[in-house]
Amino acid sequence: AKMPQITLRALFLTFLLPVSAWHLTDSFVGHSFFDGFDFYTWVDPTNGFVNFVDERTARMEEMIWTKDDYAYMGADYKHLAPYGRNSIRVTSKKAWANGLVILIMDHMPGGQCGTWPAFWTAGAQWPNEGEIDIIEGVNKGTVNQMTLHSDFGCEMPWTGRNQTGKVTSIDCNSYADTNRGCSVVPNQLNTYGEDFNHVGGGAYAMELTNHGVKIWFFTKSKMPADIASNDPNPDGWPIPDGNWPFNSNCTSDHFGPQQIIFDLTFCGVWAGAVYRDSGCPGISCNDFVANNPAAFQDYYFGIKSLKVYQ
Repeated sequence: AKMPQITLRALFLTFLLPVSAWHLTDSFVGHSFFDGFDFYTWVDPTNGFVNFVDERTARMEEMIWTKDDYAYMGADYKHLAPYGRNSIRVTSKKAWANGLVILIMDHMPGGQCGTWPAFWTAGAQWPNEGEIDIIEGVNKGTVNQMTLHSDFGCEMPWTGRNQTGKVTSIDCNSYADTNRGCSVVPNQLNTYGEDFNHVGGGAYAMELTNHGVKIWFFTKSKMPADIASNDPNPDGWPIPDGNWPFNSNCTSDHFGPQQIIFDLTFCGVWAGAVYRDSGCPGISCNDFVANNPAAFQDYYFGIKSLKVYQ
């Protein structure tokens, strides 16, 4: 039998279209957002001036809430906090081996003195299974910092990485250089804090495969259409902001299945250590955070969606 021409044409067209390798497996949106997360209530491992509260307290104090397709996650900004400010740290119940994580927000924390927000992923056996910091900054910072942390034997090249961001450190080993990690700083504007919020937010995407880690930042107006349609194809996107290729100097087995973490801490080993150099007021970081609750009203994640593709 002769094959109908229409089918041949359809077949031909399918080969021309870019086919996404990624399929939506997990969606954290609105009312159900926090169902996928556990609330961390132990001492902050980064020595922050903070008390991470449980879900019940967080809801009662309106530090988390959801409405329709929106999820809010912030710190206490109503009370004096002589023993550390109440705040949030959540970890996903699931872990994903390889995947594409896309976070869309209309508001992110950061830019306030004393703050140290982060959106990141980590393996169960830190640092043996790696850590990927997608969003991180401190105090009055205006630029995001993207960093990988690992165990021994993971080093990145300075050049030739096919990325738009700037390499600031190359040794991912957590035991070297006070756990500095291997960082890239984006060259784009509006990647962090108040600047991000002024342009109406945007998206961060992180892809982890056996070939390496890539991170993209998009402002709201530049977001690829295939993100909105839940059919993302990173091969068709612009060059990533950060690219950490796995090779003989850093093999893929340094990064195990990753859990997703949001946290909003204060002071501690980074924000506290550089507080005086950041043009921030007061006697100390802890003192400022304890006594200025209203300074932290904008210290929150306003999340439209978090999606994981595999």
